[in-house]
Formats: sequence, C-alpha cells, structure tokens
Amino acid sequence: MTDDAYTIHPSPAPYPAIRRRGVAERRRRAAAVGAALAAIVTVPAAAYAVAGGNGEGGADTATPMSSVSTPQSASATASGPARPATDGQLLDGITFDEATKALQECLTAEHVARVVGKDAGKAENYRIILAAKSTGDSNSPGDGVHVVGVAQRPAGFRVICDVKDGESAGISTSTQDGLTSAARPVVPDDNAGALYRQSLIDKGHWKLPYRWASIGTVDPSVAKVTVSYGDSDATAALDHGWFVAAGMLNQQVTRAPHIKGFDAAGKQVYDSDTDKTYDKTLP
Repeated sequence: MTDDAYTIHPSPAPYPAIRRRGVAERRRRAAAVGAALAAIVTVPAAAYAVAGGNGEGGADTATPMSSVSTPQSASATASGPARPATDGQLLDGITFDEATKALQECLTAEHVARVVGKDAGKAENYRIILAAKSTGDSNSPGDGVHVVGVAQRPAGFRVICDVKDGESAGISTSTQDGLTSAARPVVPDDNAGALYRQSLIDKGHWKLPYRWASIGTVDPSVAKVTVSYGDSDATAALDHGWFVAAGMLNQQVTRAPHIKGFDAAGKQVYDSDTDKTYDKTLP
C-alpha cells in the first residue's frame, strides 16, 4: 500500500484557466471601482447645480429631490424670524436683514435675561412686525432702531428692542395673550409707550419730527384699525392677530394715539376714547 500511495498523483493545476479567470476578475473589479468613483464625483456636481452654484449650499444640499427644475429656496431653510405681513412695516429704509440682526443682538444681550427674568428665546421663534428708527431723548440720548418681535409661542408675547450703533440699548416685554374679546376686540399694548412717546423729562419739548408707532392685538372679527396721533393719521397693518400703525409727528402732543377698530362691514367695534383701561393722556 505504501508503494501504491506514491502512484497516486493529483491532477495538474489548470494554470492557464486560472490565470484567465484572474485577469477577468481584476478587470471586472477595476470597472466597478471606476463606476463608483464616477458616481462620487457626479453627486457633488449635481448638488452644486441644485444649490444655484454659489458655493453656499449646506450639508443637506445633496438631499435627493423629486425634480431638479423646482429647487428648494434658500430662504425656506434659513434660520431667522418670520417676515412681517407687509413691507410697509419695515420703515425708514431698514431692511429685513438689518431688522433681523438687531433682534438677534437684542435677544442675546447679557442684560436681556435680567430684564425678562428668563431666556427670551431665539430670533427664529419670533415674527418681526415692526422696524423703525428711534429718536433719542434726554433719558436715552442717540438715535437708533426699534424692532418689535412677537413670539409664535406663547401667542401674545412680544419684545420691543432698542438698538443703537449695533448694540442692544434696552428691551421691553409684554403679554397680550387672551385679552381680546367680543367686548374688547382691539387691545392696545399698554406697555408699548416707548414707540410713541419721548422721555417725561422732555415733556413739551420733544425732538421733532418724531417717528411714532402704535401696536396691539386684534380679534379675528376686526378688519380695519385706524390710528390718529397729533397731526398724523394711519391705517394699521393687520399681522397675525396684531395691528401695527406708524406715522411722523410734527407737533408737541399731550394725548396718546386715538385708536379705532372696524369689522368687515365697516361698523365701528372699538374706540379707545371709550376704553376705560386705555390711558388717553400722556404722562
């Protein structure tokens, strides 16, 4: 058996066939790698085209889209406050971007937490309903910008930011949640006096002309709000439950803005002159 064992030899290895299969396999793998590299190069190029080719696309620009012909707008994913209902609420040449920066500066200022008593939240939680220049007085010298932001939640919470030279110079807050009713469909913001009056120290000697504004909440049944103040009159913009009116004052005044509200049929449903809770005379 020992002698016979040496007579058993394995079949010779088919080297030519193995070599041919190896060459074919290497070629197949090379083709697959080449296709993968082509795909890697193509994806960013497609994403760049969808983003508009301006190099500002974020990490999500490669998200598959149903149609390249209808790309997402950059503003749809931008982080920031909501725009006002009308362009007329951005006054005195103030752009929305400038108003946004002013609101962000105000909300992140160190003194805001002390005034509000808690975190005032981020700018993207607000809607800007007014941006206008502010006039300095003896109590707060130097002109600046007023930006009014109303929170999406809780409804009725708002901030008035005073920004001067790019820095927060003060903040005022108020809550109007649930104050409108059938008996009081228009509720002027009693804590928004900074928008329409100057310092008590300057009473009778205001700096003129003076940009004023009046804000408050309205019931859905209210279709129109008018405001008269001194020698100026304005029809308010209605913005998601708020009214916003503004004008230029050219005379000294002693009475607060006179506010009226009307329903869709034109019937007067509110008059600040008959509102016992409204301060009609300036301090």
